[in-house]
Amino acid sequence: MYLKQTLLIGASALLAACAQTPAKDAAEEAVSTPANDIEQVADVVVEPVSVQQYPASLFHETTSYGLGSNNGYVFSHNNDAILVSTDETGIFNAVAMDKTGAITPLTSSDDNAVYAQSFFPDDDRVLITSDSGGNEIYHVYVRETDGTLTDLTPGEEVRASFVGWRDDGEVFYIQTNERDPQTNDLYAYSTADYSREMIFENDGKDIADVSPDGRWLALSKDRTNADSNIYLVDFLADDTEPQLITEHEGDISYGVYDFTADSETLIYATNEHGEFNQAWTYNLASGEKHPLIEADWDVSFVFDSPTGRYLVSAINADAMTDLTIMDNETGEAVELKGIPDGELGQIRFDRDEETIAFGVNTDTSPFNLYVAGLNDGEATRLTNALPEAIDEDDLVTAEVVRYESFDGLEIPSIFYMPKQASADDPVPALVWVHGGPGGQSTRGYSATIQHLVNHGYAVLAANNRGSSGYGKTFFHMDDKNHGEKDLQDIVYGRKYLEGVEGIDPEKIGVLGGSYGGFMVAAALAFEPEVFDVGVNIFGVTNWVRTLESIPPWWGSFRDALYDEMGDPATDIERLRRISPLFHADQITKPMLVIQGANDPRVLQVESDELVEAARANGATVEYVLFPDEGHGFQKRENRIKASEAYVDFLNTYLKGEAPDEDPAPSGNAAE
Repeated sequence: MYLKQTLLIGASALLAACAQTPAKDAAEEAVSTPANDIEQVADVVVEPVSVQQYPASLFHETTSYGLGSNNGYVFSHNNDAILVSTDETGIFNAVAMDKTGAITPLTSSDDNAVYAQSFFPDDDRVLITSDSGGNEIYHVYVRETDGTLTDLTPGEEVRASFVGWRDDGEVFYIQTNERDPQTNDLYAYSTADYSREMIFENDGKDIADVSPDGRWLALSKDRTNADSNIYLVDFLADDTEPQLITEHEGDISYGVYDFTADSETLIYATNEHGEFNQAWTYNLASGEKHPLIEADWDVSFVFDSPTGRYLVSAINADAMTDLTIMDNETGEAVELKGIPDGELGQIRFDRDEETIAFGVNTDTSPFNLYVAGLNDGEATRLTNALPEAIDEDDLVTAEVVRYESFDGLEIPSIFYMPKQASADDPVPALVWVHGGPGGQSTRGYSATIQHLVNHGYAVLAANNRGSSGYGKTFFHMDDKNHGEKDLQDIVYGRKYLEGVEGIDPEKIGVLGGSYGGFMVAAALAFEPEVFDVGVNIFGVTNWVRTLESIPPWWGSFRDALYDEMGDPATDIERLRRISPLFHADQITKPMLVIQGANDPRVLQVESDELVEAARANGATVEYVLFPDEGHGFQKRENRIKASEAYVDFLNTYLKGEAPDEDPAPSGNAAE
């Protein structure tokens, strides 16, 4: 059937905005690694190169592309077009793209982002999803052939998502929380007239996948952030209660990748057998389990092609996605030709399984779409996501580096050094903190990072303890210790940067979004003398309120997050202790705060109160509020304004340059 990505990082990833050792005990071995074995950028001779500087508007004229759902029909019924989401107009809309890259718009929203999901099996109708102003209350719509939209999931507070198709094309599946805001029930919709039937009333589990023949439903359930289970429902059985198939003791995570095309096997993920997620199979008839893919890194995803001839899998290999398309008939991997050296993703098969659409992302070029024939692997590029006015040679290729934290733990990081840096002309630097708390900074293009680096800021994207991708021991090192040991990893990121040739050790700041924004505020409040400036992008400031105000649709993830972060009903003392808002009187360094007014995860009041408290302490605080955004940026114009705000703020308070006479930092500059 189609891809199910299961990183097994639990609820921690839900606050995200952005060489590990083999699998014996990665984090423990990292602690004992001698310092002289750790890769240090300071050993690299820095030779300056002249580059042209580009404005934020040009970087964010980068066009984003994404293929339709891995659970849907991305190729049209006659294979003439592929279904794509793109922000070419400044906000995401659905388009049909032919095999030359020519676009036919399918939607024309200028306020709410629209995401393409699937063509219908036998005609040009399209399924799309959209929310309102970034509030994450998504509805599922049909875009009729005449261009009109039919809302299949009406209701002001109804949140819905597309699940997939039955293999005969007569039924598609949608999950909604209309009956109970805290859980999703599964509905089967008629392709012909959109009539529907609830086929599974949920009790709080997470709907993971439906088998191609419609017989089996896979569910997952987090017990804690380290322990989860998989359940199966057999719709042909007399008893359709979910049956547990991962009975176990201790902390083991399980997740669903995919059902095989013949509906006979479930492919699932587990870290039962080592530090990393492996792919295993479960025979639906016999219950037998067997290993499928084992690696020294996490298996990111595995899925069957529609007929089962091809198996697509990927490994998260030291912050790079290593993807394989295996031809089960020949036993050989498909070799794709004519593509750059980068990360492949979003593999989608055409109706005849002769052609694939996919994307490629590199450090210096955004995600571009391609098509390729499976018989010869010859690829044709369809898009040019990087603006022609940007010379790709002016952009920076990242390096994977590692540095030691306070206790000797090795911290994997992604490092970007401006080409204009040198020992004689050192540049300021930023420690970049990802979201999560269990996210991961990886290789690949970022318009925001490349804009910062192009304007002379080195960036160290640190994967502090608690990050995913480096083994389960490393991942759980920050449990109920957030803002403490993981914060010290960020502090030691500064110490590392101070020793890198070409970086000014007196000008180092910290920047992050979501959980990373919390870490920025925590650094300024709890380590007020370490960083020279901070940029807090929709960051948590009051963990008590954030955890109490979790949206109801998070369901079982809420319990897992409570297990990781703490329950506000019982852990209030510790949560207050790590919340920057209650310690804002210690913030003295300049801070920029970015917030979306519609953010359902980090409420606007979080930033309002932090700004007020820090200003009352005499700190310099710039505050930019975007009235039409949620937890992140859906609109290009807002991404541009935010990036301009970062550079203007850093130029003034980190580089020490005089501000522009007419700065344009704000969506709505809150005074």
